[in-house]
Amino acid sequence: MPTDTTTSFPTQIDSLAGHAIADLVAEFGTPTFCYDADKIVERVNDLAAFDVVRYAQKAASNLAILDLVRRHGVLVDAVSAGEIRRAMAAGYQPTGGEHPPIVYTADIFDREALELVVEHGIPINCGSPDMIDQYGEAMKAADKTPLGITLRINPGFGHGHSQKTNTGGEQSKHGIWHEQLADCVTRAAENDLIITGLHMHIGSGTDMEHLSQVCGAMEQAAHVVGPTLTSISAGGGLPTPYRDGDQRVDLAAYFDLWDATRNRLATAFGNHISLEIEPGRYLTAESGSLIAEIRAIKQMGSNLYYLLDAGFNDLARPILYGAYHPMSICPAAGDEGSEIKSERKLQDVIVGGPLCESGDIFTQEEGGFVCSRQLPEAAVGDYLIIGCAGAYSSVMGSNYNSKPLAAEVLLQDSKAHVIRQRQTFEEMIAGEIIPK
Repeated sequence: MPTDTTTSFPTQIDSLAGHAIADLVAEFGTPTFCYDADKIVERVNDLAAFDVVRYAQKAASNLAILDLVRRHGVLVDAVSAGEIRRAMAAGYQPTGGEHPPIVYTADIFDREALELVVEHGIPINCGSPDMIDQYGEAMKAADKTPLGITLRINPGFGHGHSQKTNTGGEQSKHGIWHEQLADCVTRAAENDLIITGLHMHIGSGTDMEHLSQVCGAMEQAAHVVGPTLTSISAGGGLPTPYRDGDQRVDLAAYFDLWDATRNRLATAFGNHISLEIEPGRYLTAESGSLIAEIRAIKQMGSNLYYLLDAGFNDLARPILYGAYHPMSICPAAGDEGSEIKSERKLQDVIVGGPLCESGDIFTQEEGGFVCSRQLPEAAVGDYLIIGCAGAYSSVMGSNYNSKPLAAEVLLQDSKAHVIRQRQTFEEMIAGEIIPK
């Protein structure tokens, strides 16, 4: 596992994973998401000490990415009926093996999701007490033997780089409130369900201090459930570096905390406790880049704007959370541009998109406060690359302003593979009907 290191991002680049950006643009156009397969595999390997790496596919759910992590031994988490179907479409079997390939983790069952988990025998991770009763009743109605269930516990505290990414504490909707755990144990028994696992996740971007607090809360919760437990999940939330100088999490120290926790529980209960981790952003964020073209450069009073052909319909994290993404410039002029590039000065720039919304700004802080970024001088037609865009980016894409969903490309084995075609106008309106 890697130790703490700092990260540095360039402000100007010519290639992604060895592929010239101008060549990628010529083949796939803009805006386009590109993912470095080797980087995803590297992050998977970082977590090899854990018994189970269960990918939170909501971070980046393209079938090609799911297939990639599946082939490297990663299991999957699904938060909706659609994600269950995606996982199966990517080659995951609903059941089988020492650990369940797919687990449904959510705070509710919509009717389709409940039907799917019952039909396919998919284990569930309950985030609300009502789910325990609904699952028990549905399994009895289908005359099926219930599986062991997992409970997602809200320990009463949370953490995250934004209140919108904080998934613990009383202002979060996620998980079963820790004071209701004993009642949930009773509910499970009344429905002939056995609680075999516990899961905790307090938010994204959490630091070691908060992550270690989760271990203590998990241990307390485990003793309420008792020796039926066979697994605990550390959840997700591992920090991803987005800014120059950001520290990487000490994964070895983090694993040691959880390993000690599960060993104490194994000793207390007299049985083996499997240790899972549920990364999402950690596996894919650094692999992804959004390539866009600068279509206008304009001065607005004291502010200079680079306006792109990509907007928050492509990448919503800045407008949602005030999220920071590293940015780089690549000249469109090829080799000649590379020579000129070294002489380009840095300047303060506000980077925005094409949408008819004042909030369509990539350089903003939480609360919608616009800020500038130091980037090299550029010209219309140059490319701006938004880095660390491999998680919670393309999956949040929309058709706002009737913009098509961007193309997606996987950079693997020295080749660029299109893994989602750019959406056409006809595909965009295919489900719309004018009444006659």
